[in-house]
Amino acid sequence: MNLRHIEIFHAVYVNGSVSAAARALNVSQPSVSKMLRHAESLLGFNLFQRTNGGLVPTEDAHTLFTEVSEIQDRVYALREAGRNLKRGAGGVLRISALPSLALGALPTAVARFMRNHENVKFDLQTVHHDDLLRKLYERETDVAIAYQVPPATPIGNRWLGEGELVLLYREEDMPDAAPSLELDVLRGKPFISLAASGPIGALFSQELQRRDLQLDEVVSARTFYIACSLVRQGVGMTVVDNFTAQASLTPGLSMRPLKPRLTFDVQAMFLTNRPPGALACDFLKTLGSVIDDL
Repeated sequence: MNLRHIEIFHAVYVNGSVSAAARALNVSQPSVSKMLRHAESLLGFNLFQRTNGGLVPTEDAHTLFTEVSEIQDRVYALREAGRNLKRGAGGVLRISALPSLALGALPTAVARFMRNHENVKFDLQTVHHDDLLRKLYERETDVAIAYQVPPATPIGNRWLGEGELVLLYREEDMPDAAPSLELDVLRGKPFISLAASGPIGALFSQELQRRDLQLDEVVSARTFYIACSLVRQGVGMTVVDNFTAQASLTPGLSMRPLKPRLTFDVQAMFLTNRPPGALACDFLKTLGSVIDDL
């Protein structure tokens, strides 16, 4: 007997007739009769005695029903678990993100997602590019949100959106700043460098080389939030991603996009043999929407 046979037998046994079983299963009466006869043929004995009053279970059917009930309960539990996963009930999402995204974009997406998925639990952590692969390989996280997909690795990815580099500065240092700024505006001004901070620092360094532009680097920082704190303290200006800048804005600080724009991709990364499930995919849609808003 396969699961369909079991479902038909269970419905007929519980409801007492083929017609009632058909209504319970929302199928036609002939299909129930056909499947029941097929089940009896496979078993080699009758499950019901046909009488004028309907169907009466045989002793063999009574014996079989105990086993069938356990299987049917497990099938119902499996279906309910699938429905719960689809609607986000009882799931746990393990998400890691670069610190720049964890400052604003990730918390905003979590808050927005939980408004419609009250029973979802999150396990959140930050991850640096150098540590991304280890966290995925060692199952410390299921999805990592970062900027650059490591080459030649068993990593799948899903594009979430686009970020860009911006200038973060104190308003008193450039009170009349234009809506977007050429990098030449940084000549002669104290600059906080992030050249060693990973792919984003490398992107900016390449642009400086392309323009043959040398800046007055007073501090070299390896993390974006340190650079932002230094700007706040009046040490100098810096160029960071728009997510970090947006999350770091306080009275007296401003950000401006560069001209021409320097953009980069935001990717969700995962092991190719462990792609994100339906719940995680729904969350990534929300995160992508937040990134687009920023």
